[in-house]
Amino acid sequence: MQEKLKAFERLLGIMDDLREKCPWDKKQTMESLRHLTIEETYELTDAILAGNMTEIKKELGDVLLHIVFYAKIASETNDFTITEVLDSLSDKLISRHPHIYGDVQVKDDEEVKQNWEKLKLKEGNKSVLGGVPKSLPSVIKALRIQDKAAQVGFDWPHIKQVWDKVDEEMIELKQETIKENNDTKTEAEFGDLMFAMINLARHLNINPDDALEKTNLKFIQRFQYIEKSAEKHGKKITDLSLNQMEEYWQDAKNG
Repeated sequence: MQEKLKAFERLLGIMDDLREKCPWDKKQTMESLRHLTIEETYELTDAILAGNMTEIKKELGDVLLHIVFYAKIASETNDFTITEVLDSLSDKLISRHPHIYGDVQVKDDEEVKQNWEKLKLKEGNKSVLGGVPKSLPSVIKALRIQDKAAQVGFDWPHIKQVWDKVDEEMIELKQETIKENNDTKTEAEFGDLMFAMINLARHLNINPDDALEKTNLKFIQRFQYIEKSAEKHGKKITDLSLNQMEEYWQDAKNG
């Protein structure tokens, strides 16, 4: 424990030095750091998806730096300190885990999640969905909305019902595309289908955002194989017919 505290103390000391002496660090605000924090978070998720532990360690450090940076800025305006951030987090974790720090009994992780949402409402949250950030990417936001609603019992009890909902939304989307006269309605039906598919992923214990990103990476890899194959034959991808591109695509799949 002493070694961990020493390492954290060292980081806080470096942050103090940078804020006092570095021209770039001195001029930063919470607003100027915001987009960089988002970027660092995505770099961490890329490393996690790649399973690269060296990069995960590096990116965790970058995210931690931002947390310390925000706390340092807040301490300068006497709003809060890193100590208050840590104490507040510890208090919340103890409060939200009465099965560890109290006498509440739970049988599995689902009951833990259900208790978590109930405790948040007791703490003053006006809505179960109130804690879902507005700026979350749409797929992740849909997943979080569904997950939170499920914790208070608003969920299909059987996966067959989820499949039925997906089929229903697919039929409704097809019906709208046949009409070809209401883009707004078609967009709405497409959104309903995506929402139902995300719900299906949740019931299948699949993270839809992770699944889609892995498909994105797979598509990029195969498409770039087509480009390289064309280059080997002295051509550009724009010189290839669709049939030729499909042949290279199948080679990429089989390779």
